[in-house]
Amino acid sequence: MRRMPTVKDVAEQAGVSVGTVSRVLSGETSVKPSLREKVNDAIAVLGYRPNVTARALRTSRTEVIGLIVPDITNPFFAQLAASVESAARERSHTVMLASSHNDPEAERHHILAFLDRSVCGIIVAASSGRSDLPLELPVPIVSLDRRFGNYALVSTNHAQAASLMAEHLYVLGHRKIAYIAGPPDTEAARVRREGFINRLAELGKTAGPADVTILEGKFDYDSGERIARELLSLPPADRPTAIAAASDQQAIGALRAARDLTIDVPRKLSIAGFDDIALAKLVVPRLTTVRQPVEKLAARAVEFLFDQPVLATDEMIDGSLVVRGSTGPAISMKPDEIRKQHRKRPDDAAANKE
Repeated sequence: MRRMPTVKDVAEQAGVSVGTVSRVLSGETSVKPSLREKVNDAIAVLGYRPNVTARALRTSRTEVIGLIVPDITNPFFAQLAASVESAARERSHTVMLASSHNDPEAERHHILAFLDRSVCGIIVAASSGRSDLPLELPVPIVSLDRRFGNYALVSTNHAQAASLMAEHLYVLGHRKIAYIAGPPDTEAARVRREGFINRLAELGKTAGPADVTILEGKFDYDSGERIARELLSLPPADRPTAIAAASDQQAIGALRAARDLTIDVPRKLSIAGFDDIALAKLVVPRLTTVRQPVEKLAARAVEFLFDQPVLATDEMIDGSLVVRGSTGPAISMKPDEIRKQHRKRPDDAAANKE
């Protein structure tokens, strides 16, 4: 096995001292450009890589960010992790990833393990929002998407985003709507639910109330399918004309239930989700959903880890509505009525359509 080159090897190759190589590696600007060029050429020739472990021993820090997500099998969190990794790479940092499996104790274990490994910061998409860790820790911690304890949060504006979906379905003429909420122990699920219901209530004051049924489940395919099957097994007169879900996974599960029960989407039933995971564009019909700005969220969370002091208050970034083939007018609504409603609601009419 080929021996890894050392700082001494680089110094000999460049014809400089070991101290000069060290100053170049640490980014000191006092090194003469000619010497810096010699060192960099030697590094390239030898394929030298700094000893991260040795550096960590000297500085008590690594160029590594710890990231904890509640469920890495959830496509949204997989996309979020990839975006965090990309944002970290732009700062020459790497990401150490852990999944808590929605278990607060596992989450706490991962945080302590990251601290033992001298990470420079930790980003947490929390399992439940609770934390018994002290606010003052050796490294900064930022909550991402889901709040972790009392640490500041970078998140989609869930209330604003959910209101977009409520308005979209209302404008399409749906007045009998089912909402599949997420777990009530997560702040994101609670805020999405409130944003959806509150917007329907506002619209109902001027154009007639909507009959809303709220059912709770996990953010997964099985919950969406199970709940939708219960709703769609009701007599036709009692069924909702639209199902909105707190996640795309739930919505895709609902699509499957509708297909199994041979209920046409969107002619007889509209279905909408939340997140805009990659699969939303692949299912048939393609899923209307609320898009979370994943790349912006990840970039801001990473940025805040490097800010001094670290983020002191929450930062919310607006979501956007993406209209695809899974939503359509309610059967009872005439085309001229739909056009009239859209003229009243210009924001909905201008939504992204794919």
